[in-house]
Amino acid sequence: MISRKSIDDVMLAARIDEVVGDFVSLKRRGSNMIGLCPFHNEKTPSFNVSPSKGIFKCFGCGQAGDSVKFVMELEKLSYPEAIRYLARKYSIDLEETEQNSEQKQEQMDRESMHLLNEWVMKFFEEQMLSTDEGKTIALSYFRERGFSDQTIETFALGYHPPQAGILYNSAVKAGYNPEFLIKTGLVIEKDGQHFDRFRGRVMFPIRSAAGKVIGFGGRILENDKKIAKYLNSPESEIYHKSSVLYGLYESRKGISREDLAILVEGYTDVISLHQAGIDYVVASSGTSLTTDQIRLIKRYTSNITMIYDGDPAGMKATFRGLDMLLEQGMNVKIITLPDGDDPDSFAKSNTPAFLKSFLQEEASDFISYKTGVLRDEAAGDPIKTAGMIREVIQSVSLIPDLVLRSVYLKETAVRLDTDEQTLITEMNRLISERQKHHPQRSEETPLEPAREVTPKPEESTPLQSGSFAQEADLIRILILYANLPVSFLETDEQGNPEEHLYRAGDIIVHELESDELLPQDAIHLEIFNCFRTLPDDSQDFPGEQFFLHHDNRQMAEYVIHLTSTPYELSENWQNKHQIFVSTEADTSRKMVMTAIYAYKLRRVKALLEKMSKQLETFTEEEEMLKLLDEMKSLQHAKIELARQLQYVIV
Repeated sequence: MISRKSIDDVMLAARIDEVVGDFVSLKRRGSNMIGLCPFHNEKTPSFNVSPSKGIFKCFGCGQAGDSVKFVMELEKLSYPEAIRYLARKYSIDLEETEQNSEQKQEQMDRESMHLLNEWVMKFFEEQMLSTDEGKTIALSYFRERGFSDQTIETFALGYHPPQAGILYNSAVKAGYNPEFLIKTGLVIEKDGQHFDRFRGRVMFPIRSAAGKVIGFGGRILENDKKIAKYLNSPESEIYHKSSVLYGLYESRKGISREDLAILVEGYTDVISLHQAGIDYVVASSGTSLTTDQIRLIKRYTSNITMIYDGDPAGMKATFRGLDMLLEQGMNVKIITLPDGDDPDSFAKSNTPAFLKSFLQEEASDFISYKTGVLRDEAAGDPIKTAGMIREVIQSVSLIPDLVLRSVYLKETAVRLDTDEQTLITEMNRLISERQKHHPQRSEETPLEPAREVTPKPEESTPLQSGSFAQEADLIRILILYANLPVSFLETDEQGNPEEHLYRAGDIIVHELESDELLPQDAIHLEIFNCFRTLPDDSQDFPGEQFFLHHDNRQMAEYVIHLTSTPYELSENWQNKHQIFVSTEADTSRKMVMTAIYAYKLRRVKALLEKMSKQLETFTEEEEMLKLLDEMKSLQHAKIELARQLQYVIV
């Protein structure tokens, strides 16, 4: 049995566009990609790939799924075989074990720690926004840094008061296990006493790519050189700093849209750039860039621009990160900011328009950057110049793509005014040396020929059946918009109108449960139960990603069918013609209530049809009268629902 961790590692590394791109020629269309379906013969592309969601969907034959499903169908492999295929592609060593009771307990503990961190994040927010001390100290600090209220909310910034034991006591009182407070590093245990780790700091929650709170960063507000300015959560079962990028959760959509990631160093760099409209920025958060972090970025784009400080330490970090990025097949550019600036200060001192233009125009390829820095160091010294050339060639030799490597080699020869053949000889020597020390490495891995696939016959998707169209639409809205706030006007005790906000998921669950109209389709009911069994009303409902990559493969595939569309509004076209189409989210109340009423109307009609048939079989007058009364009530409900939907009953 392949361990859960290994499967997660494979799923994290396996970018859907890369996996599909090995077999299908894809072209970008908006935020998605299209190509000719490999599962059936077609001349017009109907095969869609969504890098941001990690899924594919063919609107011709109905095939859909994630990277694993694609490999399973195309290569005719079982699930474990597909995982092993992808593990080989991404050089991931698999752990194959039987899960015992201890491992099951570890999984439950990890889930408990995630729930605890979610609560702690909200506790820090409340301490900042709802207490006089928090408003005076923390909220004022963030506002002085130029962060808007919207930005503060987006990144869930907060405050840990300095009072001893305030977090520990509050969490225990709320019912959380003290053991998990220690395991997550929120609390330090010493000689039987408990000390809050982050007391007296403003807080930066650290989220995984899926949005789970896995750790925290805290900044001290005092000018005490003996105390570390920034403090991060220690390593734990759910937080591994080498596998995390700050801001990825908030920026993943922007990265997919722009097909570019900006890489910076710190929390405030990410937040300031994000607020300035650069919503495709991430940070390594004080750690040296790692292979796992690069693979995280590569899920969304192969293009990256580095912005590190221009001091010697920053340049050293840039060089080290540069080689790692090139080795992972990333296209790298580098930006040097004016002296004395970092991304945070530069974003604050310039307009968003200038900032975006600057990032586009000033980004230089890695050869220009590296040769520029090293040439200044060499200062005409022949020995240092030779060393500079070797260092540049070292970087070029790491590029796995042969064609791209050749292009950069030619560019290097021109820039350094050096014979190209000499550079080729030196590069081959470097590659040969690496292979001696690492025999398992292969600079050029040949692709296996794709197997011939028998086209599948046209088959209907689950949604092509009209039996439960209204039910399916309601489930679709739950998946996409359960956490969307919906506004209602209600009257208070004095009869005055008052606006109330409810989550769409709460409304739908309540309406269906109160009228005992749970979904009838089995898979719809299974999805619905994921929303009605939340342990805490304040907890967020599961989102689309939860279902798209659910362990229940049938459910995941069905949700892809349910939520995918072959059409995408062109933002450029709308801006050009000044025509803007309102989305479902823009009309949240109408969308939710229309779906509920349509679903109820469908169920009422079905009940009336069923009762009409029953009426024909009854012989007892009392039973007939009772049934007629029920039908009369349902008929009134039918008319009212139709009125709400502005239908005409004939």
